[in-house]
Amino acid sequence: MSDPCASSTDTTEGRVFTVTGQDWDSISAGLADEGDDRVVVNMGPQHPSTHGVLRLILELEGETVTEARAGIGYLHTGIEKNMEFRTWTQGVTFCTRMDYLTPFHNELTYVLGVERLLEIEDQVPEKAHVMRVLLSELNRISSHLVCIATGGMEIGALTVMTIGFRERELTLDLFELITGLRMNHAFFRPGGVAQDLPEGALDKIRDYVVLMKKRLPEYADLCNANPIFKGRLCDVGYLDLAGCLALGLTGPVLRSTGYAWDLRRQQPYSGYEDYEFDVVTWDTCDAYGRFRIRLEEMWQSLRIVEQCVERLEGLQGAPVMIADKKIGWPAQLAVGADGMGNSPEHIKHIMGESMEALIHHFKLVTEGFRVPAGQAYVPVESARGELGAHVVSDGGTRPFRVHFRDPSFTNLQATSVMSEGGMVADVIVAIASIDPVMGGVDR
Repeated sequence: MSDPCASSTDTTEGRVFTVTGQDWDSISAGLADEGDDRVVVNMGPQHPSTHGVLRLILELEGETVTEARAGIGYLHTGIEKNMEFRTWTQGVTFCTRMDYLTPFHNELTYVLGVERLLEIEDQVPEKAHVMRVLLSELNRISSHLVCIATGGMEIGALTVMTIGFRERELTLDLFELITGLRMNHAFFRPGGVAQDLPEGALDKIRDYVVLMKKRLPEYADLCNANPIFKGRLCDVGYLDLAGCLALGLTGPVLRSTGYAWDLRRQQPYSGYEDYEFDVVTWDTCDAYGRFRIRLEEMWQSLRIVEQCVERLEGLQGAPVMIADKKIGWPAQLAVGADGMGNSPEHIKHIMGESMEALIHHFKLVTEGFRVPAGQAYVPVESARGELGAHVVSDGGTRPFRVHFRDPSFTNLQATSVMSEGGMVADVIVAIASIDPVMGGVDR
């Protein structure tokens, strides 16, 4: 019985084989009559080792990849277009969902762009900047943990996968404590952050840092000198500095060539110039170097988190939202005992101030504030490289256009260069070392 969804197709290139997970011998047996070792196969878009709905079109001769192309667009969500129909503050709820492993970095680049258009960069409270840095670095740790965990799973290192997600859960617990959500937070707002740290949050963060300093060495013990692990990663996915610069690659892929390019150092934002940390590089230009960079970057992020905690100790009770009531979204919101809405005390406060205050609050929430006409681009260093939002305003209460420069989209250009000439099994390692997130690629 023929499958109507996978019927045979005549091509000018030869026979097409639909590979659905069977043994490779059954495919090679079908080629015996062709007199040609060349075969084109689809890896994905639902393959477990393509990091989401990424489609890889591979041309193989035996098990050697002669051509590799990336097919994208299977996770297109229209986020950038949707942002044109929401207020500037509501836009945060969309962009946080793009690269769903680094939601805070998505929010940060967008919010910094809006603040530059509003010309309020010097009015954002210090505590808001410190909280943004704190959450961004915790987010870098959680993202790198997923990269290392899934990369280990794909090459059979299942222990790396289980401990990676074990630590990520601890990080997401902190996100939930501070923002109320484990992902898609919409916590960064133009002018500051949504609300202050809850009581006891700093103690929880300290406990987390202490525990992570005990847990991170386990990854080094398992992988750094493991001959099997190194055999799978060393000299795989090779791309030198010239190739990275030609393709516009950033993040750990670029730093694995020995080039210390990190926007937190080169183009500081949110006060990063005041923190002590090292830009981690490696000199092997391969998948192993990218693994080592991500492992060490988690240590550097812990250093920054510790410095943030020290600063927040001295900022108890300080504001976390800009003082300008025409821009600052209410940051004193508190959830009621039923887990819904705002606390009666806060509602009573708004209702009791004055009729003008109530009207202004209503208009701020329903219509939003106006942003002067212009455009801005403020990139940040996300876990995958340079992430930037090009924000355009026509002077209204909604963005005229928002377009994101997502590092996963740019870095995927390296797929063919890293894979061609290698084995089909090494394609998995090369893609894992790029660490693409398709939500950010397709948007």
